[in-house]
Amino acid sequence: MSLTRVGGLLYGGDYNPDQWPEEVWAEDVKLMGEAGVNTVTVGVFSWARLQPGPEGWDFGWFDRLLDLLHAHGIAVDLATATASPPAWLVRAHPEILPVTADGVRLEFGSRQHYCPSSPVYRAAAVRLTRALAERYGDHPALALWHIHNEYGDHVTECFCPESAAAFRRWLTDRYGTVEALNHAWGTAFWSQRYGALAEIEPPRTAPGPVNPTQTLDWRRFCSDELLACHRAEKAVLDEVIPDIPVTTNFMSMFKALDYWTWAEHEDFVSDDAYPDPADPRAQVNAALNYDLMRSLKRGRPWLLLEQAPSAVSWREVNVPKRPGLHRLWSLQALARGADGIMYFQWRASRAGAEKFHSAMLPHRGTDSRGWRETVRFGAELRRLAEVAGSRLRARVGIVLDWESWWALELDDHPSARMRWPRLLRPWYEALHERGITVDFVRPGAPLDGYRLLLAPNLYLVTGATADWLRSYVEGGGVLAAGGFSGIADADDHVHPGGHPGPLRDLLGVVVDEHWPIPDGEHTGTELGDATVWSEWLEATDAQVKASYTGGELAGQPAVTRRAHGAGSAWYVSCHLADAGPALDPLLAEAGIAAAPGVPPGVERTLRSGADGTSYLFLLNHTAEETVVRRLPAGTDLLTGAEVAGELRLGPLGAAVVRTR
Repeated sequence: MSLTRVGGLLYGGDYNPDQWPEEVWAEDVKLMGEAGVNTVTVGVFSWARLQPGPEGWDFGWFDRLLDLLHAHGIAVDLATATASPPAWLVRAHPEILPVTADGVRLEFGSRQHYCPSSPVYRAAAVRLTRALAERYGDHPALALWHIHNEYGDHVTECFCPESAAAFRRWLTDRYGTVEALNHAWGTAFWSQRYGALAEIEPPRTAPGPVNPTQTLDWRRFCSDELLACHRAEKAVLDEVIPDIPVTTNFMSMFKALDYWTWAEHEDFVSDDAYPDPADPRAQVNAALNYDLMRSLKRGRPWLLLEQAPSAVSWREVNVPKRPGLHRLWSLQALARGADGIMYFQWRASRAGAEKFHSAMLPHRGTDSRGWRETVRFGAELRRLAEVAGSRLRARVGIVLDWESWWALELDDHPSARMRWPRLLRPWYEALHERGITVDFVRPGAPLDGYRLLLAPNLYLVTGATADWLRSYVEGGGVLAAGGFSGIADADDHVHPGGHPGPLRDLLGVVVDEHWPIPDGEHTGTELGDATVWSEWLEATDAQVKASYTGGELAGQPAVTRRAHGAGSAWYVSCHLADAGPALDPLLAEAGIAAAPGVPPGVERTLRSGADGTSYLFLLNHTAEETVVRRLPAGTDLLTGAEVAGELRLGPLGAAVVRTR
């Protein structure tokens, strides 16, 4: 089943024809046909053109555009255009401009220049959305809706008086009374007690550390406020045209927004992904992000809505993708559950902040390497159309809790180096190297089918989360929790009785003292060197599986295991730069084997359709030719060649083998 009524795999990109004379449009649609483009995103930054004044609309050019695209068989992902308010709105209502924690009001001249809590901005955005929905809801080109663009990319928070008032309303809904808030925020510390909710302001720049629970609630509020903007627009689309799917483009594993909550309000998930060609291991982080996008809707196909055909324009050094890398990385998204490959953007801009950002149709035009790769890959996607709708199955889950992430990275902790992406990466990389597919799961989610559950860090653990983990282990699951877990409750209050709080009995350990490791140093363990983090750990009811071998912790437990019910709970008290030696016994106990016959640097995933057809993706991320062995019989959809036993992949080579 396809994401939209387009069918097959989507291919195309952001199309910004308002940057070009209309005579260029005819050339564009002709070239789109040559490239195999079947879908384009339009209107993302067209608010000023669509609504040139408070009472005027200019839809004529947009009518002609959609008619032209439809006439050439190109479907439209129609954006609501609300990410960049026009100058007339800003000048009429300067209070919509966002304010920083230092009190600086940001100016017009970029994008996302609005306060998420502004009623003026929200009303104008909803009005524009309704105008577009009512005019184009039954247009035959319309295939899906694209709300806003990259929420939170530039402005995740605003500290203006309107935001302060909205924050107080949010706190009233959460706590009800000032007494409840005082308890949750621990305001007895440093004489921070409030006499009324009206006394509360956002956590603006202060003389010293700001109340941590206030900051945590601010993170929750900011995610919710941007989501409220999104939901207001989606409510209009659902009312006017309920049969057209709606999405907004996420930004991979983005800290500021709780994508678990956001995904509940998406008809399908879409992502903007920009791996760095200068990073020799960029494919690992890309795979991680794509697994998250797939997981947000429990395995349903998702859409890669933006990527760069070659170089971006916003890094300090913008390295292009060498020949073959654009193709390989696009196939990687498909390999991890995407049902479409789209780009920013179709035609390279001549002006503006992203004029040096690569495009499907580069500045040089059709004589360029970039254009040739655009056309070749479009042809390959057509050969892979049958992959659409198939899914991946994972037996390993990784727990991701956005609120715990926010709380983990608050100030005045034992180590400022304890950051969620850093703690996650070694575990994920070890799984990736072994060809083991991973899902991300939120606390409380069903865990059926997962034999191994990893929690690289769960700083914030509620009683409900502890019960959820305990039930998983009792039922036969293998759990591994990382250091600095079980520290605090939902209010960021330290659990009494010692760490890891409500997980102590399940894990059979108690942490006597945190022992962070300074930059540039390491602590030896029987499983390899630990960096960043270690703990003085006591095994109260657990078997010691590995100990520290150096420094003040020499001889102390580093990794433990406790049998519980039909399963087991492991605790890894240190940050291992290479998590492989800790992971392998977990995989063995869970009965999960590494992918067979896969040489280093080759990525292997399997998508399966409802009819029993499977699609084995093999991606060679190395610059050397390699051979993949122990393959089932099938057909490589990219070449049409029959495959049995082994397959030779060239540098940056790929195969998609259909099997039964």
